[in-house]
Amino acid sequence: MITLHHLNNSRSQRILWLLEELSTPYEVTFYERDKVTVLAPKALKNIHALGKSPVITEGDATMAESGAIIEYLVQTHGKDFYPTPGTEQHRQYTYWMHYAEGSLMPQLLIKLIFDKVKDSPMPFFIKPVAKMIANKVISSYAGPNIKTNLEFIEQHLSKNEWFCGEKISGADFQMSFPLEALVAREGASHLPNITKFVKKFQARPAYQKALEVGGEYDYA
Repeated sequence: MITLHHLNNSRSQRILWLLEELSTPYEVTFYERDKVTVLAPKALKNIHALGKSPVITEGDATMAESGAIIEYLVQTHGKDFYPTPGTEQHRQYTYWMHYAEGSLMPQLLIKLIFDKVKDSPMPFFIKPVAKMIANKVISSYAGPNIKTNLEFIEQHLSKNEWFCGEKISGADFQMSFPLEALVAREGASHLPNITKFVKKFQARPAYQKALEVGGEYDYA
């Protein structure tokens, strides 16, 4: 049986949603973030050396990284979510599976980190300098890059029901976390197709069931 090692408020939620969609028997081991540092507990290092979530185990296999886990699950437990190799849908699938964490998430994380810097407690004489640096990084680097990426995604979704066309695929699970986090944190009324995509997958019964199972999740 598949075991998902699940951390609250993390990328692990999209794996939980996928497992519900697959109707594959699974169990969950729950982990809680540190209340002060918001970091994952050290216990996760007993499962995988990096101590991150999500991680799944099945038999003797242990897999980390959302993309690798989604690839494994859709190819072994849910062919309906895996486009036929050699097709345009499969080429799109491969692209978006890599794009989510390779291009989009780094920019969102940079902005998140520097937003936190601006609000973090620090000596009063340092705060203006730290805030100035954070604003500069956001305005000159992260902000423009995020804008370019979101316009690109918005245009793609204006022509496609899901990321690979008319059918939901593993790529939609991979793209779900950065986009719903963005909508929850920043709002996206100016991005109607991204907003529509997020609302559409969040309304699916399997997604709602995953929320019931997974516990605390701030982005739904």
